[in-house]
Amino acid sequence: MKRAALFFVVLFLAFAPCTAFAEKATKPNIIIIVSDDQGWNTTSYHNGFVPTPNIDRIAHQGVELDRFYVSPMCSPTREGLMTGRYPMDFGMGRSVVRPWAKWGLPNEERTIAEALGDAGYANRGAFGKWHMGHLLMKWHPLSQGFTKYEGVYNGAADYFTRNRDGEVDWHHDRTPSDDKGYTTDLITSAACDFITDHAKDSSPFFCYVPFSAPHDPFQAPDEYIKRFSNLDDNPNDGKPADKQVYAAMISCLDDSIGKIFATLDKAGIADNTLIWFFSDNGGIEKVPENNKPLRAGKLTVYEGGVRTLSAVWWPGKIQGGKKIEAPMMNIDILPTVISIVGGPAEGGKPLDGVDCSQVLFGKADQTPARDRYFFTGQGGLQNEQIAVTQPDGWKLIVIGPDVRKGVLPSDHKVELYNVNDDPSEKTDHAKDKPDLVESLSKKLVAFRAAEPAKSLPPLNKKPADFKVPKHWEPTE
Repeated sequence: MKRAALFFVVLFLAFAPCTAFAEKATKPNIIIIVSDDQGWNTTSYHNGFVPTPNIDRIAHQGVELDRFYVSPMCSPTREGLMTGRYPMDFGMGRSVVRPWAKWGLPNEERTIAEALGDAGYANRGAFGKWHMGHLLMKWHPLSQGFTKYEGVYNGAADYFTRNRDGEVDWHHDRTPSDDKGYTTDLITSAACDFITDHAKDSSPFFCYVPFSAPHDPFQAPDEYIKRFSNLDDNPNDGKPADKQVYAAMISCLDDSIGKIFATLDKAGIADNTLIWFFSDNGGIEKVPENNKPLRAGKLTVYEGGVRTLSAVWWPGKIQGGKKIEAPMMNIDILPTVISIVGGPAEGGKPLDGVDCSQVLFGKADQTPARDRYFFTGQGGLQNEQIAVTQPDGWKLIVIGPDVRKGVLPSDHKVELYNVNDDPSEKTDHAKDKPDLVESLSKKLVAFRAAEPAKSLPPLNKKPADFKVPKHWEPTE
C-alpha cells in the first residue's frame, strides 16, 4: 500500500511541472509596444527618414499591418486598446486625460489585463506612460488588472527629470521614485527586468510597454541627436532642429525594442512570444514630412492622424514577410489576443473590436466587415472632428459643432473620400455623392449620440483651484 502511494506521489511530481510548462507552451507571452506620436514616415520599412532596424524586424519577420487605425490622440487610443471598445461608449472619447482631469478609465470596463488574468496570465506588467487617469487610486494600473507598474501617469513629462508641472511623475507600482536617467531607457530597463523575472514561470506573462517617445518635449541624449545632424536645416543657430531631435528619440526607442528582443533571446523564450507594435496616433504636423504621404496628422481624423504604423511578430506561428492590407484597429487587439490565448470572451461589456486572428495566421484574407469611427472633441463642442469609413473605403469627415442634432452644410465642413483608392485624401466627392453623404451622416449622428449624458467636457485650461499632488500620488 505504501509503495503504491509513493508511486503515485512520484508520478504526480514528475508530470505536474510538465503539465504546467505544456500549458505555458500553448499560450504565448504577450508584449504590446506602443510608441507615442510616431509618424507614418519614420521607419525604414516605409522608406522614412529614421533608420529603425528593430521595428523593421517586427514587420519583416512578422507581418506588417498596412491599414491599422487608432484614435487621433493619446488617451482614447490607449483606452480603446485596454477595453476593445470605442471610448465614446464610456465618455472618454473627446480628449486626452489632462493632468488636472478628475476622471479616468471606468473600473466597470474590463481591461485586456483583466481578461488575460482570467486566461491564466498571472504576471501582467505595464511600463511607461499610463495616461488613462491618475488622481484617484481606482484609475491606477494596479487597479485595472495589472500586477506590476513602473512609469509616468501623465503625458509630456521631462525626459530627464520626469517633472510635470513642478512635481516628479515616476512611480514603482504606487510608490514615487527618483530614478535617474532618460525616460525611454528607464521604461526599457523595467520591461526587460520583468521579462527576465518571469521568463521561466509556469504561466505566460503579459508585458504592456507604452513608450512616451517621441511625444514632446523634444529631448534626447546627445549621442542620438548627433546621429541626425543631417536633419538640421540651420546648423549654425546653436540648437538642434525639431526634426533632428524627433528622429533621435525614435532611434533611441528603436534601440530599446532591440534590447527587448535581446532579453527574449537570452531568456530563450522568443519563439513563444507574440509582439504587437503600433503608434498611438499620427505624428505631429510641425515635423516636416512626418506622415507623408498621408494627409495631416495628430488631432485630426484625416488618415495622417488615425492610420498608423503597426506590425505583429510571433516566430513559427505568424508567417513573416507579409503585408496585411485588411483593415484593423486598436480596439481589435483585445478580442484578437484573447482568441489567440483561448481566454474567456465573457466578463465585460459588448466589444466594438473584432477578432482578427485568422488574418494574422494567414487563414483569411479579410477581417470582419464593419464601419470604423474616428473622433476628437478636444477643441470643444464647436470644433469637433468626426469620421466614419465603410468597408468599401468611403470615408465621410465632418468638422464643426457637435453633430448630435444633425449634420448641416451651413454649419459643418463636410468631405467625402474613398481611402481605399485615395489614401492621401486628395479628391473630395462630397458634392458628387449627396445620397452617400446623407447616409453616412446618419451613422455619425448615431455614433456621437452614444456618449453617456453625464460625460465631462475637455478641460484644456488648468482650473484655478487645482493643486498638483505631491509626487503626483493618487488619493483613495
